[in-house]
Amino acid sequence: MACLNLVNTATFGRFFTLRLFNRPFAHRHIKSLQYGLLGSCRTLCVSSTGVEKLTQSYSHGLASHPLIGDTVGQRLDKVAERFPNREAYVCYEDKERATFAELREEADQLAASLLSLGIKRGDRVGIWGPNMREWVISQFGTARIGVILVNVNPAYQAPEAEYALKKVGCKGLIMADTHKTQDYYNMMTHIAHELSDSSPGELYSNRVPDLRVLVVTTKDKNKKYGGAFTFDEFMKIGGEHERQQIRNMQMALQSDDPINIQFTSGTTGNPKGVTLTHHGILNNAASVGDILNYAEYTRVCIPVPLYHCFGMVLGSFACVTHGITAVYPSRGFDAGLALDAVQNEKCNSLYGTPTMFIDMLNHPKFEQYDVTSLRTGIMAGAPCPVEVMKKIITTFHMPEMTIAYGLTETSPVTNQTRRDVPVDLRVSTVGTMAPNVEAKIIDSEHGNVVPINTPGEICFRGYNVMQGYWDDYEKTDAAIDSNGWFHSGATPKAPVHPIHLRVSVAQVFLMKEGNKGRERFCDTLLLWTPMIPSLFIPKDVIIRGGENIYPTEVEQFLYKHPKIQDVQIIGIPDERLGEEVCACIRLHPGESSSPEEIKEFCKGQIAHFKIPKYIKFTEEYPLTISGKRSYVKYFIHTVVRSCVSEVIPQILYSHRGAQVRDAGTDDSRARPMTMDRQSDKIDILYAITPFNSRLRLVFTRQKA
Repeated sequence: MACLNLVNTATFGRFFTLRLFNRPFAHRHIKSLQYGLLGSCRTLCVSSTGVEKLTQSYSHGLASHPLIGDTVGQRLDKVAERFPNREAYVCYEDKERATFAELREEADQLAASLLSLGIKRGDRVGIWGPNMREWVISQFGTARIGVILVNVNPAYQAPEAEYALKKVGCKGLIMADTHKTQDYYNMMTHIAHELSDSSPGELYSNRVPDLRVLVVTTKDKNKKYGGAFTFDEFMKIGGEHERQQIRNMQMALQSDDPINIQFTSGTTGNPKGVTLTHHGILNNAASVGDILNYAEYTRVCIPVPLYHCFGMVLGSFACVTHGITAVYPSRGFDAGLALDAVQNEKCNSLYGTPTMFIDMLNHPKFEQYDVTSLRTGIMAGAPCPVEVMKKIITTFHMPEMTIAYGLTETSPVTNQTRRDVPVDLRVSTVGTMAPNVEAKIIDSEHGNVVPINTPGEICFRGYNVMQGYWDDYEKTDAAIDSNGWFHSGATPKAPVHPIHLRVSVAQVFLMKEGNKGRERFCDTLLLWTPMIPSLFIPKDVIIRGGENIYPTEVEQFLYKHPKIQDVQIIGIPDERLGEEVCACIRLHPGESSSPEEIKEFCKGQIAHFKIPKYIKFTEEYPLTISGKRSYVKYFIHTVVRSCVSEVIPQILYSHRGAQVRDAGTDDSRARPMTMDRQSDKIDILYAITPFNSRLRLVFTRQKA
């Protein structure tokens, strides 16, 4: 489970101190907080005797606006009527754009075509491809008639896509023809051998028995695809009768109806279909936009993928809830096109993972771009070093940059930093609770809320919690209890959510200018802390460039290789991507293999980002006293030594709070050591031991 605890912090007059790993950060008082004052302290405005201190690990986010009761279709109607001529989306690379009135027309035409082909409310339609105009139209067109959109990762290979389509029983699939090295139509012919001989809209396949309708988006207007409609052909099918049905359905649809299924994996290996509602997604998008202070004529640059909650909810839906423009710079992330879009479309907000921002900062022509139109944005998907955040704020002219944290199961945002808090606090935390969202930390044995300073499992409750995992009642019951709390440690072995760093919650006291002069207020922040030594411990999720990779899923695939007897997947630190995948493999007796053979086995079977970069072979794993494999010893003597002798010092250099000791040749003579040069190297990592709620690195410096 995720191990968290609530702690009180000391206050000193105009300053408040946040203690994190015994490292105090002092910040000046905040003159105003527009959002994020939490109800966890019962009373926020207090008398001169002081502030009521948090004693139990429970908090909830106060809201400045009521929840939205609309469906997505109803919200689109309101925005299209209010801002008919305002641009709704811009697909910069493809030179395509549409107003809100045009987006509603496109969405209705897609919905009408689905109805004419027998796809109705509650049916599932997949979308498989990169960021493109057709993705946006499908997103709103399906919602207009209560069809559930199923996001299929554009990096999926045929076996992964087949599993997703079968799991939720997709009746239709809208997909790109190709993208980069992906040939989606060719993969579908391998999944459904009957496709090329079928008539469009009449597919009957043994392997995907529910699938009937395939639609291919293509730039080649003359190209045909056996058994599938092109997108242009498909958009002409629906008529006036179906369009009238759409108008009648707007009042029948309910905000609590499911609208979207997104796949998230876990320690069980097989992806689970997280089912989200109109109500959860719309309100989460609206609260994110409120925190970012989105106003009329804001333009948001969204280089993050639409198939992910980051792009779909925080991006596309947040723009619709606020009636502002979404700018998609390219189909797949391209640093140059993202900078082009910011400059030429005069974007005010920019989204990205840390890796994306690092790539934009390192673009060879970065200095030539005018990005002064930017004001705010979101970084999410992976931890961000404080120095990178500071550089982004100054270089990108984004003083109101924020960090968001959440889970697919919570639609997704549960916490977000506020625009006006100090930079160090924005980076060392993931902010306060989202409006109308509750959190508590419980003991796993009895399920009771624990006092502050007590570790436990974090749970969330609110409008944003998923309906459940599609067609998986057992896992749903394990994740959501009878009182509506989503348990982050729902699976038997590990948390569902992608926390792999130390997380805690802190109560801080802030100064605010009020009607009665300077007053003290209380706030509660969810902290995440890059705990460097955790990089060497087997984790339940690896985050590579913002993509969550579940080791069990990769391990289960590699076990299919006839030569592999045993395998362990771990994360290896990477300066640009955060982590890379490493496979530690033991072969069957008498077998031999190579990294190239293993990688070739993976190609075309699992998404490219899941394929291990590092592959290490071993004859045996060291055993613990109880007879279990001792991964830590193996990592120390084999993996770390061979994979990351140059990477670790660079990471330690950027996180100087890590405990580092030079062991020499005898651990008993270990002495403190400072990583003062990024070129410092490690020869041997000697030990990983508990040290003051941290882990201690003991190693020798590589001799010249």
